[in-house]
Amino acid sequence: MIPHNPPSEDRVISLGPGLIPIPERLLLAHARGEILLICGAGVSLPAKLPDFRQLVLDIYGAVDSGAHAVLSTVPSGICNHWEADYRTLTDSQTAEVKRFIGRDYDVVLGMLERRLDDRARGDSRVRSEVAKHLTLNRKPAAIHRALVRLADRGGTTTIVTTNFDLLLEAAARKIGVRTQTYSLGGIPRPTHRNDFSGILHIHGALEMHKDRHSELVLSDRDFGEYYLRRRVVPDFIYDAARLFHLVLVGYSANDPPMRYLLNAVAADGSRFSDLRERFTFFGTSTSDSVALEDWKARGITPIHYNAHGNHAALLATLERWATLSAINGNPKRMDAEIRRIVKTKRSAAGETDRDLFDHLIRRSNASERTRLSRLASDSGADLDWLNAIVSVGAERQHTRKH
Repeated sequence: MIPHNPPSEDRVISLGPGLIPIPERLLLAHARGEILLICGAGVSLPAKLPDFRQLVLDIYGAVDSGAHAVLSTVPSGICNHWEADYRTLTDSQTAEVKRFIGRDYDVVLGMLERRLDDRARGDSRVRSEVAKHLTLNRKPAAIHRALVRLADRGGTTTIVTTNFDLLLEAAARKIGVRTQTYSLGGIPRPTHRNDFSGILHIHGALEMHKDRHSELVLSDRDFGEYYLRRRVVPDFIYDAARLFHLVLVGYSANDPPMRYLLNAVAADGSRFSDLRERFTFFGTSTSDSVALEDWKARGITPIHYNAHGNHAALLATLERWATLSAINGNPKRMDAEIRRIVKTKRSAAGETDRDLFDHLIRRSNASERTRLSRLASDSGADLDWLNAIVSVGAERQHTRKH
């Protein structure tokens, strides 16, 4: 008897015990080279880099000790529900602290920069401090290596980041991936061709040489310049969202970069039917159905996971996904998975193993499916496993007819 499988649009696959369940439609899109990862500050936290909030605190600690003393009393996680002690501050400093409490970190840095320097050039005190804090002998973390491996579209590696640091570049070198760095106006236009490649810093990248200064999208002025006036970032995002499934990693819905990015895509969502589905990996320590609905309302499909252990589940899932990648994964590991799974009768196997087996077959082309069928048979697979392979083949035939 051939088992009936639900359509891949509805399936959610766990690539192993304790890993984050991922919509299979996303896994299949990755196998076709049709996703584009967009990485935020969260991916660099394991490398001891600050998030946007902490970066603001660090900058104030370096350039304005008075305001920093007040800012450091503001608990993280609050928004407009905290009354600081402003008695020692000037009106300008007070305005900046109030913006900080409201999580408008890009506005805060813009206000600070205008107060201290009256300019937004790369050599301003604020930007010089940003460069210092993000280039303090940082080394890439395991998540950077996993993301670079997943960014292989088949013949070329393409990954987008709003981070200024060059940790993705360092990770690429560490695992032997040759890639170019592009920033702001130098970023290639999205296309399925191999010339759309590299590590793409859509908010700018720090210079390798400390005596040189880069353009960075850091303050509210910068966001206005590159999102509204020049439209460098929105035009890039619009094109990318039509060609690829955008997958956000390392963001919260309240991050200033995410606010601008989401607005850039969502604005077109109601007018154009060719936008691909967008996803975000979203970790919380407790169940938060309101936050999930917030992501959905912004036109993003959330992939929720438990964030305990410094987001250990996210790292483990990305590493496992990279290892089992249809594009550049480890063939020996994938074959070992098939052999391991079929040692148990399908009727007695766990749901995770059944789903993983079916997915490995489903994403394969005809020749690979034939090879895996032979491997399963030679490994002693029972008839139900072999029937599952036939069932997946029937799905593909049905899809082609329609």
